[in-house]
Amino acid sequence: MDNPAMRNAITAGMWPQFAEQLDALEADDTVKVVVVRGEGKHFSAGADIASVREILRDPATGKRDGGDITVAETALARFRKPTIAAIDGYCVGGGWQIAGACDIRLASENAVFGITPAKIGIVYPLSGIRKLVELVGPAVAKYLLFSGEMVDAAEALRLGLAVKVLPGGTFWHDIEAFALMLAGRSQFSIQSQKDLVNALSSGVPEAELAERNTHWQREMAASADPRIGVAAFLAKETPQFTWLRPLQ
Repeated sequence: MDNPAMRNAITAGMWPQFAEQLDALEADDTVKVVVVRGEGKHFSAGADIASVREILRDPATGKRDGGDITVAETALARFRKPTIAAIDGYCVGGGWQIAGACDIRLASENAVFGITPAKIGIVYPLSGIRKLVELVGPAVAKYLLFSGEMVDAAEALRLGLAVKVLPGGTFWHDIEAFALMLAGRSQFSIQSQKDLVNALSSGVPEAELAERNTHWQREMAASADPRIGVAAFLAKETPQFTWLRPLQ
C-alpha cells in the first residue's frame, strides 16, 4: 500500500487494485507467498476518510454493503496462496480489515492497532466484522468495535489481532526469512490445509467439507510432494517440492 504521505491511507482508487494485483499473483507460478505491507513506516491508517462513504457503496448497485472494501477483503481471504500481513506502525480501520483478511499477521513491536467505526459513525462491512469475531471472539470484538481504542503490539498479540510480535530492529529481515521459509515448504500442504482450515472456520456444511477433503486426498495421491518430502526427511536433506497448483 503506497500512500506514505497519508500513512498509507487507502483511497477510493486503491481499493479495486487489491483484486487486480492478486489475480496477477495467482497466475504467476513463481510466486509462492505474498507479503502485504505498507510503504515506509506504517501498514495503513485505514480507508481515506474523505471518500469513505463512496468506498462503502457498491458502484454497481448503490447498496452500502462494503463496496470495494469487501471486494478487496474477499479477494485476499480467497487467495489460494499463503498471505502474510507485515504490520509496522499504524494498522487502523480499513488497514486492519486488510490485515485481518490475510492468513498470518506478524507485527513489529512498534505496531499500533485500532478498529475505529464508532469514532466516525459508520458500520463496518459484514466481511470485516465476521473476520474480527472469528479471530478474537465476540466479547473482544465488541470491546474493540465499541471503544475504537488503540492497542499496542503486545496487547494486540494478547487479544489475537496478531500471531507474533517481532523486534523492530530486525522486523523486515525476520519477515523476509519467514516468507522464504514458507516458500520452501510444500505448497500442496499449505494450500490444501489453508482451504480446509478456511472451510472449517466458516462453518461449511459437513457434506461440503467431506467433498473438499476427498478432493485434496485425490490431489495428494497424484502429487510428487509426499514422495519428495519423505525421501528428503530420510536422507536428512532439504526437500525440493514441485507442486504448484491444483490439477482441477
